[in-house]
Amino acid sequence: MTGVESRAEYDDREQQDGSSAIPAGDSGPDVAAGVSEHVLDVPDFPQSGVMFKDLTPLFADPTGFRRAIDAIIAYHGVESFDVVAGVEARGFVIAAAVAYATGTGVVPVRKAGKLPRNTVAASYALEYGEATLEVHADAFHAGERVLVVDDVLATGGTAEASLDLVERAGGRVAGFSVLLELGFLGGRQRLAPRPVHALLTV
Repeated sequence: MTGVESRAEYDDREQQDGSSAIPAGDSGPDVAAGVSEHVLDVPDFPQSGVMFKDLTPLFADPTGFRRAIDAIIAYHGVESFDVVAGVEARGFVIAAAVAYATGTGVVPVRKAGKLPRNTVAASYALEYGEATLEVHADAFHAGERVLVVDDVLATGGTAEASLDLVERAGGRVAGFSVLLELGFLGGRQRLAPRPVHALLTV
């Protein structure tokens, strides 16, 4: 096990200092409320007619951010994944924190043209355009269990492409978590039968 703490040490620390009151398998209403109070609506970004959900205030709040990260870890369980994949760009922040806390590695799922070596790519439609994501072709060992994280689940295009990339690159999706799900856009249904975990659904 690499990292500052092993998974057993992570569990011990949580029990000793009481830093997380989140039961295993439960995000908790307090966590959802904490995410909600840090979401800022930004109209007409990145283009007219789009209401952007800005979660950077949550990242900037040390207590709220730690509770969110602990809730993701508690939901999936520290022994359920081998590596964390973060989706560009805010998913990088979440993935790095989860990986550091659990002593795992982190793999970036990046926009096209950002990775320097041989890649696997997937294009998809956004609610306001099209995009392509890539991972390094050798990012995962065969069968490696990958927890994929992002900030927001909207229509599900980004998530679907990311999960497909993990599997095409040799990994096995162990779980998918977001801080915020826009339930009215139907992303969860698009990803079925893969399970979706969201700290807050609106």
